[in-house]
Amino acid sequence: MKTWVCVSPPSGLLLVLVCCPLFGLVQSASSNKAKDPHLGDSDPQRCMRHHFVETITHPIYKCNSKMVLLARCEGHCSHTTRSDPLISFSSVLKQPFKSTCSCCRPHTSKLKAVRLRCGGGTRITATYRYILACNCEECS
Repeated sequence: MKTWVCVSPPSGLLLVLVCCPLFGLVQSASSNKAKDPHLGDSDPQRCMRHHFVETITHPIYKCNSKMVLLARCEGHCSHTTRSDPLISFSSVLKQPFKSTCSCCRPHTSKLKAVRLRCGGGTRITATYRYILACNCEECS
């Protein structure tokens, strides 16, 4: 912290100027909070995981149905898309452009299984991927 004292001789006013570099760092960090994904995103429409409940039933066999908690990725990513021309040495261009865009997709997931009890004492296993995290990734 630096302090400067200035006295104005004709008026007799005393001016004290204090410079605190730590305050500048705190203020800068709080203004960048919305830009840094690790500090929290203020956009409620951002790409994120949403939970919902689904009932699993077998399409053919008569089995007991089970309710499971699932997750999906939903939300907005960058609105910027780009199409670049491709260079070819062939007379026919099947795809003359390479387009890039960003989509809300599963980043990590784990395999889960549910056993359904069916008629005659048999059991059938249904499998699905449970989404752990979502990310904005390049669309394919």
